[in-house]
Amino acid sequence: MPTINDHDAYIEAAPAQFRTLLGELRDQLSHALPDAEEVIKYDMPGFQIESTIVAGYAAFSKQCGLYVDPDAIAAHAEEIASLNLKSTKTGVTFSVRNPITNKLVAKLAISSRDAKGL
Repeated sequence: MPTINDHDAYIEAAPAQFRTLLGELRDQLSHALPDAEEVIKYDMPGFQIESTIVAGYAAFSKQCGLYVDPDAIAAHAEEIASLNLKSTKTGVTFSVRNPITNKLVAKLAISSRDAKGL
C-alpha cells in the first residue's frame, strides 16, 4: 500500500468493496465529532481533538473496523452484540453484509470523546 496522507487517499486505496462503507463511516464520524480534525496516525484514518485520537477506522481484506476508547466499547457492548457485530477491547468489526449502524457509530464516537474527557 502506498504512503497514505489523508482520508480520501486511504479510502481510495482500500479494497473496492469497502470504499462506500468507509466513506459513509467517515461522514458519520465527522458529524458525531464536528470539532475533531481528520488525521492519519499509525497508517489509519482517525479523528483527533487536541492531541488525542478519539476514533479511527480501517479496512482489511474481509472486514472494516471502528476503533474507539475501551470505555465506549464497554458502555455499548449489549448493542454491539445485539447487532451481531464482533468487538475487541478497543474496536468493532463489521462487513458490507452486516454494517455498523449510523446510530451506533455516533454513540461510540461520543462515548469515546467523553471517556477521554474532551
